[in-house]
Amino acid sequence: MYLEHFGLQRPPFKITPDTSMFYSGNKRGAALEALKYAISSGEGIIKVVGEVGSGKTMLCRMLEVELGENIEVVYIANPSLSPENILHVIAFELKLNITSESSKLEVMQALQNYLLEKHAHNKQVVVFVEEAQGMPIETLEEIRLLSNLETNDDKLLQMVLFGQPELDDKLRNNTIRQLKERITHNFYLDPFPAQDVYNYLNFRMRAVGYHGPDLFSPKMANNIERKSNGLTRRINILADKALLAAYSDGGHDIKTKHISLAAKDSDFGQDIIWQPVAKALGVLLIIITSIWVGTLLPGIMSVTDRSLTPDQEDATQLPAQITPTDNPAPAVETRPLKQIAISKQAEIQLSPVISSDIQIQNILTERLQQTAIWLNNALDDSYTIQLILLDSELENDAIRFLKMTSGYLNTQDIYIYEVSIRGRMFYSVLYNEYTERNQATNQLQQLPPRLKKSNPYLRTIKGIKADIKKTRQPGNL
Repeated sequence: MYLEHFGLQRPPFKITPDTSMFYSGNKRGAALEALKYAISSGEGIIKVVGEVGSGKTMLCRMLEVELGENIEVVYIANPSLSPENILHVIAFELKLNITSESSKLEVMQALQNYLLEKHAHNKQVVVFVEEAQGMPIETLEEIRLLSNLETNDDKLLQMVLFGQPELDDKLRNNTIRQLKERITHNFYLDPFPAQDVYNYLNFRMRAVGYHGPDLFSPKMANNIERKSNGLTRRINILADKALLAAYSDGGHDIKTKHISLAAKDSDFGQDIIWQPVAKALGVLLIIITSIWVGTLLPGIMSVTDRSLTPDQEDATQLPAQITPTDNPAPAVETRPLKQIAISKQAEIQLSPVISSDIQIQNILTERLQQTAIWLNNALDDSYTIQLILLDSELENDAIRFLKMTSGYLNTQDIYIYEVSIRGRMFYSVLYNEYTERNQATNQLQQLPPRLKKSNPYLRTIKGIKADIKKTRQPGNL
């Protein structure tokens, strides 16, 4: 629809992998070269892990193109194969003379003979398994047995497992620890930082015939990076819809409103909306509290047992807590919401004026300090939930977010640290620590809708420590 408007020969942001538009930035080109080397070396099993939409399928397609004629590729797109079927599928893909009635022994013999013949002609066979995290453990074990096919010097069959991070969780299962030991190369596809998003967007535009000035500015690329979490599939979806929105406006510039419309339509990275009414009520509550404290409770007052009426209880009700699922993960602790309690015979000193802003500011400082202590003791292979990234120069945004979040989550489980991204400092706000990925995933799904608007996602503690280490390097501060 917008191709002629922008002078394009074909769509630049189709989500179907197109090897003619492979972007080699953000280590993708280096990963491709390393994979080619690992396959040609012919040793062990190779694993490629990345989040949904991080570009695993594109890398797989590029390998098929780049490996050359001396390497034959077997592509398995359906991971939910039984151990009995996996051998037949590979044999069928290689066009071996077998039938569905052939026994496992017959298939294995035919497969070994074929591989030996290929090896005699200095050729290789490699099996690509997509969505390997969905493969049954028994089938993964069968794959390990296939890796036993070898000569005195070389493996006869190479295997590359492409999967989401859940694949790592599955490989921790003791029943397939031998498979894990056979994995000689591990590759991880990181999300794109904003600079690579900028380069990627304009690279794709020029690859399809665009000749004007960069259509996506660094500012717009930064916006897309935040809303897409740097995942290429989401970047493509947002960029495609932003182009359509700009075309509908009759302009040739991509603006913030176009990206916001694209994100809203895609339900990606919606910014937290601070409702004017809620803000006004908050100000009104502070004013009423200040007047009440200043006129009725001057100086020091002894507070004795004071029970709340049903109406008062309704007035102080906090937002609902995350509701646990019917079968919550065992190690996920469900903490009660904070309650207002006035102890008997307690004496509380109240000053005539209470500054809520100072208290919230103290929360920010305190959480920064506690996060440093927490990270010192946290295990590298643990997980946490990144709730949001906020510009650290806009400290009030961070304070407002903490204030809002504390109404839904236990403040002691909220962590915050500073990270440098392209020379700018940001606050990364995290929630809780989980030893297992499925625990973190369950909690992520249970977050209140208001927190989900900032598009939270899972992080590893190892990755966060790497962020901080990089931030502390000279030139990043």
